[in-house]
Amino acid sequence: MGKKILRELVTFILFILAVSFISFLLLDLSPIDPIASFARAKGSGLDQSQKAALIAKWGLDKPLFERYLSWLANLVRGDLGISNIYNREVIAIIKEGFANSFVLMALAWILQGVLGIFLGLVAGANIGSLRDKFIKAYAIIFASTPSFWLGLVLIMVFSLKLKLFPASMGSPAGVLTEDISFADRLYHMVLPCLCLSLVGSSNIILHTRAKTEDILNEDFISYAKARGMTKREIISKYALKNLILPGLSLLFTYFSELFSGTILVENVFSYPGLGSLTVEAGLRSDAPLLLGLVLFSSIFVYLGNRLWDLILPRLDVRLGGAYE
Repeated sequence: MGKKILRELVTFILFILAVSFISFLLLDLSPIDPIASFARAKGSGLDQSQKAALIAKWGLDKPLFERYLSWLANLVRGDLGISNIYNREVIAIIKEGFANSFVLMALAWILQGVLGIFLGLVAGANIGSLRDKFIKAYAIIFASTPSFWLGLVLIMVFSLKLKLFPASMGSPAGVLTEDISFADRLYHMVLPCLCLSLVGSSNIILHTRAKTEDILNEDFISYAKARGMTKREIISKYALKNLILPGLSLLFTYFSELFSGTILVENVFSYPGLGSLTVEAGLRSDAPLLLGLVLFSSIFVYLGNRLWDLILPRLDVRLGGAYE
């Protein structure tokens, strides 16, 4: 156990070092000038002395590797630096953005899991029927649909035409933060959550459908039918039980896709989360904030994927070819 923990820890550290250095290198090679972006944000030009002061303050006059080592040393102390565009601690900014994004991602993750497993089970239990063809067509279409395009379609239909849901923002405009209820936030979250869930559930549907078909073609299912068991009883006793773990495994592997999809969707809906922060930090070349966001998202996705490895042994459900 000790060796396994040590191996996981070393793997995690190497992963963080690789991601952070590649991000640092890409930022250095970026054609975007952080000084010019800062000046545009301020709405005024900078003279040579002001530019020199900013270059010295941000350490842009130092070699790449020296800046990276300095950033790592600060990281070990729990300091991700100060945002160039917000002039605030990067950790505080990420905490605020993550608080909004986490609720959206959690709801979308749960919804796409329930939707994917349920529709996949229905399609797999009725292969060749009209329901199966409809569900399969839906899954194939949405599996190849960009989330940002679907977001625009949802805005045009449900916001501009039907006027059922707001087209943007994470809360009502012009309302103080302390006056915004959780119901208001959920109301503004409906379309972004629906967009993520419709796209994210498609592959889960196809996987669950194929797995259900395989299970129902097993010999022991024929024996169960011969004993007089109905299709509903067979699905609840055999198929559903043996689909939970494969479905959850697939769902946990979608952490990275969910996170990247959230970044695009948040920008389409102007949702105030990590996605909006990432795009703004990238376009304005805010190196401390962008590096902090990349580091945080990498850790979040990595731990999300590894979490399943800890949960799996504790679940009393059989997987693969073992059926009761």
